[in-house]
Amino acid sequence: MPRAVKLFVRYVDAVNYVVGRFAMYLFLVLGGVLIYATLSRVLAGVPVNWALEMSQFLLSAYYLLGGAYSMQINAHVRMDLLYANLSPRTRAVTDAITILFVIFYLVVLFLGGLSATDYAIVYQQKNYSSWSPLLWPIKVVMTIGIFLMLLQTIATFCKDVAEVRGKPIA
Repeated sequence: MPRAVKLFVRYVDAVNYVVGRFAMYLFLVLGGVLIYATLSRVLAGVPVNWALEMSQFLLSAYYLLGGAYSMQINAHVRMDLLYANLSPRTRAVTDAITILFVIFYLVVLFLGGLSATDYAIVYQQKNYSSWSPLLWPIKVVMTIGIFLMLLQTIATFCKDVAEVRGKPIA
């Protein structure tokens, strides 16, 4: 593979590793929000109206930012009934073909994310609830997460092509 492709794969892997490890800690923040909301309601009798939406935003950020890292470490669920019995080269061919559909899907999803984020920023879109938070921050996170997943998918495609050619990218 050309040096530029190897550098692309290494940089994408490095960025998604850092972002994915950061995303893991969002789960602790989510737990803190839910514990605070529970204690506030049970002990003080004062329910917090922002806890449910905040926990939804945190969970969304968790899986959107962690998706690329999950792909990088090969942790996504697969149908291993037939796949596990294939040779590594045949798996790489299968992955290289099917991942093109994922790339197309992620490009469409990313373009939709850009459009939704732009709309949320321009019109100061708010959620219809008593807390009424601005939606652009979570939409920015959503779009970044989809973009990182797209980059990781392209990097994985490059790794699969290199594997098929018999010169794997480490």
